[in-house]
Amino acid sequence: MKKIMILGLLAFLLTPGSFSQEMTGEDIIQKVNDLFNFDSNYSKSKMTIVTTSGQKRTFIYESWSKNKGEKNLVRYLEPRRVKGQAVLMLNNADDIWMYFPRTQRVRKLATHAKKQKMQGSDFSYEDMGSGDAFIKNFTSKRLKDEKMEGYDCYKLELTRKPDSDTSYSRLIMWVIKENFVPVVIDYYDEHDPTLLQKRLIQSDIRIIDGIPTAMKMVMINKNDNSQTEMELLEVKYNIPLDDRMFTERELKK
Repeated sequence: MKKIMILGLLAFLLTPGSFSQEMTGEDIIQKVNDLFNFDSNYSKSKMTIVTTSGQKRTFIYESWSKNKGEKNLVRYLEPRRVKGQAVLMLNNADDIWMYFPRTQRVRKLATHAKKQKMQGSDFSYEDMGSGDAFIKNFTSKRLKDEKMEGYDCYKLELTRKPDSDTSYSRLIMWVIKENFVPVVIDYYDEHDPTLLQKRLIQSDIRIIDGIPTAMKMVMINKNDNSQTEMELLEVKYNIPLDDRMFTERELKK
C-alpha cells in the first residue's frame, strides 16, 4: 500500500499541471530567455508605423543577430529614401552606429540613443537589441495566472534592478504556458512605475526551425496614441554568420 501511495505521489508531482504550480517567476522568465537563446538568426521584416494623426509609414528591412542577441545588424531595403541605411548594435544596444549611404559616413550614436525610437517607430533600439535583458535588468515575480489573447498564461511582474539603466521601471508579462512565448508585455515609465507607457502584443505564432515564433508584433504607445506593427516576412535560426558582419567597416557594404 505504501509503495502504491508513493508511486501515486510521484506521478502527481511529475504531471505538467503540478510542475506549473511549482514554477517561480525566475523559473518562468528563464524558460522565456532559453526559448530565444538561439546563437544567431536572420529575418526580413515589414514595419508599419501609424502616427498620432493616423498617417502610415512602411519600411522593409533585413536584420541579422549573433551571440544570443548581443550583436545586431539592420539594413533597410524600402522605401527608397532610406534604402541602404544600416544600424549596427553591439553589447545589447549599448553601442550603436548608423550608416547613411548618401554621405557614405558612419556615425556613432550617444550612449542614451538606445532609448530613442527606431525610424520614428514605437520600438526603441533597446527593444530591438535586448539580448538577456529580462534576466540581467529585472527581477521576476509570479502573479496569479490569467488568460490573455485566448491563451492560458503565466503572469509575471518584472521589476528593474537598482543597477540597471533600462528604460522601463517594470514590466508586466503574460507568457503562454504551452510554449513560453510572451504574448503580451506591458512597459511602464522609466520614472513612474504606475504609468503604462507601451503594450506589445504578439500573434500568429508558428514553429520555425523548431522555435515558436510570433510572426506579427504590434507595439501600442499609450502616451502618443500611435502604434507600430512588425510582420516577419522571412526568418531563419542558428545560421552561420561571420563576425566581420558586425563591424563598423562592414556597415558601408
